[in-house]
Amino acid sequence: MSEPAASPSSNKGPRPQDLDAAALRHHARRLARAGQPPWLHVEVARRMAERLPFIKLQPARVLDASPALGASGNLLRMAYPNAEMLWHEADGVLAERAAAVRAPNWWRKLRGGHSGRIEALPARPEVELLWSNMALHTCTDLPAVLAQWQASLAVGGFVMFSGLGPDSFVELRPLYARNGWGRSAPDWWDMHDIGDLVLKAGFADPVMDQETLRLTWATPESLLADLRALGGNLAPLRFAGLRGRAWHRRLLAELETLRDADGRLALTVELVFGHAFKAAPRLTVAEETRVSVDALRATLKKGRPGG
Repeated sequence: MSEPAASPSSNKGPRPQDLDAAALRHHARRLARAGQPPWLHVEVARRMAERLPFIKLQPARVLDASPALGASGNLLRMAYPNAEMLWHEADGVLAERAAAVRAPNWWRKLRGGHSGRIEALPARPEVELLWSNMALHTCTDLPAVLAQWQASLAVGGFVMFSGLGPDSFVELRPLYARNGWGRSAPDWWDMHDIGDLVLKAGFADPVMDQETLRLTWATPESLLADLRALGGNLAPLRFAGLRGRAWHRRLLAELETLRDADGRLALTVELVFGHAFKAAPRLTVAEETRVSVDALRATLKKGRPGG
């Protein structure tokens, strides 16, 4: 999860993709206390890992940027058993959770006493794979996060990420609207807009993908329990009134309208996946050209046979 960004200008109001920073902090702390990562994160991590064999690069250093709730540690170790595994969490509470579930004895034996934790994302290109599962939709400043990722990657390395798309829980929108309950969830970023931001951050060859899941429940109570396990409503324009027992009874009654032809309560979840590479910087010809030593070495190496 990213650090909360400054709130939008009051004269413009929040945008559909904006998140409530206070709600996001509460969301992170509540999920950090859970006994296991959210159920959907586990499934999405598996689906992300299925894409790894299509990428030929074997990274020497892998950075998991969402280890506390991403449910990806074992999958990454299985995919790259010889890689050095690093992890980073910007939120202190989530970092404590990530450290607690890293199987310390096994990890230290494998890595020679190194816990794998880094306090901040590297400001220089140091890793060949940066992985972030189900954290993209919790970024309050997505362009800034993508820029940090790009700076951390070595030339030729790649980033792989996932998150919720704007059509997630779309069935709740009319339900909330007719009751005057505000927004049921943020709109989140569309995969095409994310692809544009990835390019603007300096990545090359972005590949974006989308999957739609149709989830069903037998009762409103079980539906709400599973949604709560995923976090909470992070929309700045969510319902601001007091949510007492009467409101809860009304919500349960309204959720009954979501039953499908099979008598099940149904909701849509849109998953957005993406990956992109970090290309070597291009050298331009001008009266005076300034190039960093690291960039020059990378360019020269690329031009050598077998480089």
